[in-house]
Amino acid sequence: MTEEKKLKEATFGAGCFWCVEAVFDAVEGVEHVEPGYSGGHIKNPAYREVCNGNTGHAEVIRLHFNPEEVSYETLLEVFFKTHDPTALNRQGADVGTQYRSVIFYHDDEQKHLAEAAKQAAENSGSWPAPIVTAVDPLINYYTAEAAHHDYFAHNSDQPYCAAVIRPKMDKFKSEFSELLKAGTKA
Repeated sequence: MTEEKKLKEATFGAGCFWCVEAVFDAVEGVEHVEPGYSGGHIKNPAYREVCNGNTGHAEVIRLHFNPEEVSYETLLEVFFKTHDPTALNRQGADVGTQYRSVIFYHDDEQKHLAEAAKQAAENSGSWPAPIVTAVDPLINYYTAEAAHHDYFAHNSDQPYCAAVIRPKMDKFKSEFSELLKAGTKA
């Protein structure tokens, strides 16, 4: 009989969910990454609705992780170092509230850890401007349509993937090589 893993969840918004999914899918201890939408005011929004910026949702990823293999604090470190947390409602050419930097916490412990990580990022001096990342309770989460799941893995030669996601992945792999899942090319 095998012991069942006790997975935890984390939800992050850091621009286009295709980029964020690709990064976190490569982290050892992350069992599953799911793109979705959170923080908005309508039920079950579609990608087009979220992209127009009128639903209030952010593009996010919800990940299931094994805390015995990777801590929430480590995931927060990856989050802050793999996007620009000083850019208000944008990441690169992706502009709008749907691309905001946000940590959606699942419980009070995550809220405390997220606020501490945000303060540490602010105090690090690594950023030329103030951190604008929101720390909000997880509300109105909806899974994105199937076409958005594993997008980079299935579309790595697509121009957006080659121009935006691949450089982000290269930076992640260089900076966090010790966190890479076995079989991930460094």
